[in-house]
Parts: sequence; C-alpha cells; structure tokens
Amino acid sequence: MKLPPLRAVQYFEVVARLNSFSKAAERLSVTQSAVSHQIRLLEDFLGESLFDRQGRLLQLTPVGQRYYDDVADPLQAIARASHQVREGVSGQLRLAVFSSLAVKWLMPQLSDFRQKHPEIDLALEMFADHPHLSDKLADCFIVDFEPGRNYQYDLLYKEYLYPVCSHKIWQQIKDKPLPEALWDYPLLSVTSLMENDWAQWCKLGGFSLPKSVKIHSFSHMLLATEAARYEHGITFLNYYFMNEIDREQLVRIPMHEMPTGDSLYFVYKKHRARQPEILQLGRWLQQISSQDDVNT
Repeated sequence: MKLPPLRAVQYFEVVARLNSFSKAAERLSVTQSAVSHQIRLLEDFLGESLFDRQGRLLQLTPVGQRYYDDVADPLQAIARASHQVREGVSGQLRLAVFSSLAVKWLMPQLSDFRQKHPEIDLALEMFADHPHLSDKLADCFIVDFEPGRNYQYDLLYKEYLYPVCSHKIWQQIKDKPLPEALWDYPLLSVTSLMENDWAQWCKLGGFSLPKSVKIHSFSHMLLATEAARYEHGITFLNYYFMNEIDREQLVRIPMHEMPTGDSLYFVYKKHRARQPEILQLGRWLQQISSQDDVNT
C-alpha cells in the first residue's frame, strides 16, 4: 500500500478545515502558491479533484469531503501522540532518580512540592546505576553525569564529603584534639565514592593517616551511614544524604570538607525546556538544593 505525500495531506486538512487557501498559508507559515502546489500533488496522486473553485468561492467536492472525513481524525491523533512524546502529558511528569537519593533526600521533601504544585502529578522512577536517558523511563532525570547534546542539564550541586559520627562517639571525642581523637575508632570507608577516601581527606587537611587505624569498607554510603548510626565508627556523608533523621542521630565533626569531583544534574530534553511542569520542578529542585547547602 503506497502512502500519499504526507505534507500534501497535512496541507489539505488545513485548507479544508479553514475553507481557505490564504488562511491555510498563514496558519502553516508558507506562501499561498506552496499550499496550491501541495494540493495539486495530492490531487494528482489520488486522481481526483478535492476542491471546487468558482471565483472566490471554495468548497470540497464529494470525494474531497469523504477524504477529509477519513484523514482529519487520524492526523489529529498523530499530532496529539507526537506532542505527548515531545512534551509529555499535560499535568503529569515522571522523574527518574538514584534510589538512594530518592529515599534519603527527595522523599522526605516531596510533600512540599505537592503542596506548592498540586496541579502536577509527579511520579518517581528509581534506578540503581547510570540510566539510559529515554522517554520510556522518565521525562526528566537527576544524574551524576553531563548528558548528550540533545539534553539540557542544570547543576544541582557539587559533591563534598565531611566526617560524621554517632552522638555517643562525639561525646567521647568532642573535648579531645582533632584529628588525633578520630584514630581511636574504626574509619568507615565507602569504596564507591572515591579511592582511598580517608587517606585523601587526611592529605587535604595537611596530616597523614596513621597506619594503625582500623578501616572497614562498605560498597555504598547508605551502609556506612547505618554503621555509623549504630556506633561502629566514623564515616563520610554529603549534603544530600544528611537528612533530618540523620541530623538527629549523627553529628557532623567540625573539620574540613573534601570534594569528590562528582556533581548532580537535573536533566531533560532541550525541546522540553519550556514545558511548565519541568520548569516548576527544576525551580523547586534548585530551591531545596540551595537550602540544603545552607542548613548543613
């Protein structure tokens, strides 16, 4: 089955709906002769006249009317489907985010977004590793890498780590000189953050990590945080993982921060940069990111 010239079908639908070649040309932002050319192409393809032209009077032929009735709805359906792929469903938004970040940082604050923007139905999708940026997964993402050229990305924050411990350990070290007091406790290292995190932190502070210090390794910050909560030692946290519960149960040790070189970005397709739902979500994420920097 051979398809007609699709641009010609589009032009025909607009002319028939507006009942005017000049209005169709204005709506399509082309010349009237371009519209006439496309209609002739379609009539030649179909072998039938679609319009009766009598002076300034224009009307569909019986064949033209039947053809319009058959193609108008499918064209509108294609337009709606294409708009939903490009822009998403109005009022709905899917945000994909690291599962640990969603649990520790986003979920505790999500009610604030829903109160401020009840018109937006925000659904969360979680992933454990670097995701493939696809509409099949979500409309927008929070990731730790800069995406390709078809995507817009807004910096949320640059990652810094700082040492934390339980209240019990803090009571035992708070009146002792630092960092020497730290070496009496196991240091909890997160292997996924950076290589030799404690050694690098010591180097940044201008002192050396004693060889006698016990170091326990964990694959993820969540595990190390729980270990610190249960008084197994001292670990690193970042702004996004130090939520209200952590602030109640853990103490930030007043020593220097360490940059990891990683950053978090709010990512979405460039052609959706003006979509109201994405703009609102982006502003809110920027707002709570800056608040976390101030409060921590």
